[in-house]
Amino acid sequence: MITRTIAIDPSEIEETFVRSSGPGGQNVNKVASAVQLRFDLWNSPNIPEPMKRRVAALAGSRMTKEGVIVITSNSHRDQPLNRAEALARLVALLKEGAYPPKPRIATRPTLASKQRRLLGKSIRSDVKRHRSGPVGED
Repeated sequence: MITRTIAIDPSEIEETFVRSSGPGGQNVNKVASAVQLRFDLWNSPNIPEPMKRRVAALAGSRMTKEGVIVITSNSHRDQPLNRAEALARLVALLKEGAYPPKPRIATRPTLASKQRRLLGKSIRSDVKRHRSGPVGED
């Protein structure tokens, strides 16, 4: 469940297990503990079009040209932990793209903030001006 109105069907998520390059000791070459989760964003019927565009922008390099989000998790030695982490990362990505970003309202600096900035500049100027040694006797 992504939001109250948007949920993805577990059948839309495809998981493949591969050998992990991370920790694992003697089992690292025998056990496929890393998970590669694939979610076809463009062909998902449960996600509205504006959300698809926002999620695609957020996904960046994790998204293929065909519109499939690929998330790989291999930070744990345990396959179920890697599955849970990959799924949590997908849900977090979809939740972040579920709502449009709040538009920025342009504001002007206050008079007090301008005065603080100028005071800081004059103090810094005094520090630099007094940095040179005494002038005169050679």
